[in-house]
Amino acid sequence: MMADTPPENSAQMASSSYRLPALDQDFLLGDSMRGVRFLLEYAKAEEALRAWGVRSTIVVFGSARVKPGTSWYETAREFGRIASERGGALDGKVGEVRDNVIATGGGPGIMEAANRGATDVGAPSVGFNITLPHEQAPNAWSTPELTFRFHYFAMRKMHLAMRANALVVFPGGFGTFDELFELLTLRQTDKAPPIPIVLVDRAYWTSIIRFEALVEHGMIARTDLDLMGYADDAEGIWQELLSRGLKPHQDLE
Repeated sequence: MMADTPPENSAQMASSSYRLPALDQDFLLGDSMRGVRFLLEYAKAEEALRAWGVRSTIVVFGSARVKPGTSWYETAREFGRIASERGGALDGKVGEVRDNVIATGGGPGIMEAANRGATDVGAPSVGFNITLPHEQAPNAWSTPELTFRFHYFAMRKMHLAMRANALVVFPGGFGTFDELFELLTLRQTDKAPPIPIVLVDRAYWTSIIRFEALVEHGMIARTDLDLMGYADDAEGIWQELLSRGLKPHQDLE
């Protein structure tokens, strides 16, 4: 008797269930893998930051709509230079420890200006980009190997906050407010270590938000106003950070 011909297994080979999970994009992008995607967004950036020795950052927020040549843009650029020269971003090679590295949301406007200031003095800087329908593409000044893209705002915020030695907030809109109040809440509730928070251009911030009214209505304690300070120029920002406890690289050893 002749042996039976083996059945065709092409249907099994072509089935999505047969794909290796790591190579199955439909599976990886499915609802059940959301936690895994969170982990991937954490791990990829974390690995690169450690490879570059980025121990701490100075986070700079502000509007993506601010144009080069304006006073806010030029102040952010000058501050990026000052912080990179004096803070410790230049104190190591790849793999060695660096402190107070400029970190931004990676886009245009104020973010571009701060990254650009770091580049002006040959320092690395970080760009934590996020996928958005507009106003978001990586600027040309963040260090390419430290330029990241996130899908989840939550994970992006975590990376912005977890190494922050200081927060510098330039004028901006909803996104800037979101990041500012996130960090203020973490500080108010002691969910983040004490870090200096400086708002740039007192006239802008006091015209947009009347923080005193929150005290008057009993929504915050008066001491909560001490969580932040103000400055109007690049040197003033640096001095305000130092007065509020920022330590340059050599003082952290």
